[in-house]
Amino acid sequence: MDSLLKHMVDMTGHRDHTMLDISVISAVQELAGAQRTRVLSIMNVRGRKFVRARAIVTPDCPARMDEQADAAGEPLDSFAALARCLAQHETSAEEVNADDCLVLWLPIWIGDKVDTCLEIVHKTPYGPDTQQVIAGIVSVYRNFQNLLDYSERDSLTGLLNRKTFDDQLAKMLQASNEQLAVPGQEERRHQSAEQRQWLAVVDVDHFKHVNDRFGHLYGDEVLILIANLLQSSFRSQDRVFRFGGEEFVVLLRSTTLENARKIIDRFRKNVEAHVFPQVGQVTVSVGFVAINAYEAPVIILGHADQALYYAKSNGRNQACYYDELVSGGQLQAVSSNDTAEFF
Repeated sequence: MDSLLKHMVDMTGHRDHTMLDISVISAVQELAGAQRTRVLSIMNVRGRKFVRARAIVTPDCPARMDEQADAAGEPLDSFAALARCLAQHETSAEEVNADDCLVLWLPIWIGDKVDTCLEIVHKTPYGPDTQQVIAGIVSVYRNFQNLLDYSERDSLTGLLNRKTFDDQLAKMLQASNEQLAVPGQEERRHQSAEQRQWLAVVDVDHFKHVNDRFGHLYGDEVLILIANLLQSSFRSQDRVFRFGGEEFVVLLRSTTLENARKIIDRFRKNVEAHVFPQVGQVTVSVGFVAINAYEAPVIILGHADQALYYAKSNGRNQACYYDELVSGGQLQAVSSNDTAEFF
């Protein structure tokens, strides 16, 4: 009982989706004696549902965010029992995997929608007491997911909102500063200088034309579909925000310039290839920049905005890297946040 109360206190003390995920799988792993526990995202991509892990814990490894190479994850069809469970709006599903272990799925229903599921792998069936403990953890998790969604997410797209972006970027900068403060870290930082954090600003090209020609309902649908493409194109450890209007921001965690460029361009091409109902083809422009722990958030965002403005002014439907534009003479480095409006 003391352990359960400790985990409940830990879960209810978080105001961040990532830490809540880590907390809930840690609680389930310990209290249910599982072999593996994961938090899964259920995503809709071009009319198909996909499953992507976003957090994982095993007995020999502490809870952590799950970094998957395939951004979209696996098709829901690969999880037959879970697919049936979601189609029939059930609260759980279970099947035996190839290793003769039981896999228990617990969708987190909020109303008639589900975008999160707990997956618990265990060797033997759970008794009534353990089932009751797991059910209690899931109920607390669902309630706090709902509260966090209400305060942190954009109501139209379901993406994280502007206030949450400010908090997340501040935490990222603080972590970078603490890392640089460790003795000897400066030398190690130069040795792995390519591995950095990145900020990308995304703007929908000619969005005013979409609203004027097709109406705001279709404009809203375009924004929702682009939000879905953002979530499926970027990695589980990245964070995607709606900044307002047709502008979005992405924080990419720990990757190289080459990989950041590849991930961003994958998203741009996914949008370009998507057929939007009634509207047809829509494109996006992107400006991105490496996050520097010594610069203020307003400066970092301003640099990404400058790169975005260059992309919009020079053909659209492209991703531009701020440092390359400055070194190539296309942009002049300025220390401001002169955000451009594209209407």
